[in-house]
Amino acid sequence: MSKKVLILTGDAVEALEVYYPYYRCLEEGYEVVIASPTDKKVLATVVHDFEDWQTFTEKKGYNIEAHASFENINPEEFDALIIPGGRAPEHIRLHKDFARIASHFFKQDKPIMILCHASQALSVIADEIKGREMTAYFACRPEVEAAGAKYIETRFHVDRNLVSGHAWNDLPQLMKEFIKQVNAAN
Repeated sequence: MSKKVLILTGDAVEALEVYYPYYRCLEEGYEVVIASPTDKKVLATVVHDFEDWQTFTEKKGYNIEAHASFENINPEEFDALIIPGGRAPEHIRLHKDFARIASHFFKQDKPIMILCHASQALSVIADEIKGREMTAYFACRPEVEAAGAKYIETRFHVDRNLVSGHAWNDLPQLMKEFIKQVNAAN
């Protein structure tokens, strides 16, 4: 039976951080569902790059189709969770069903992959991440620490079932570990 992976995201998701995991999971033979806060079926992605600014730059990216809305997601049907970064995490965390869905994966010790700004979304489930270790884009360190988690100053980190990364250029390491955990899960 095929593994089932849930991707929670919304408009302004970083393009590489949603496309790379989506296609890599499909390549692995997993069933993948992209869920967004509403029934909107087409999400706008953004492209973040590290140019000559003190922070990253942002440009409009490709669109990607969402398959379901948060309210229609039963997390018990999924084996693993991915939350990509970009600006999407700052608004998806406000949806009434986000905490219900994300908490399930922590409580059940299912594989979870977050990267870049995805740590911001986890701030609404601080009880689940309190005492956990994770990395994230360095500008998210205050949110990680305010939620009671320990910020790790590396580009890639694994804390049991939580696989976290700094930015899109860490995806090869992240996906390798995430897929290993998904394949090992019952």
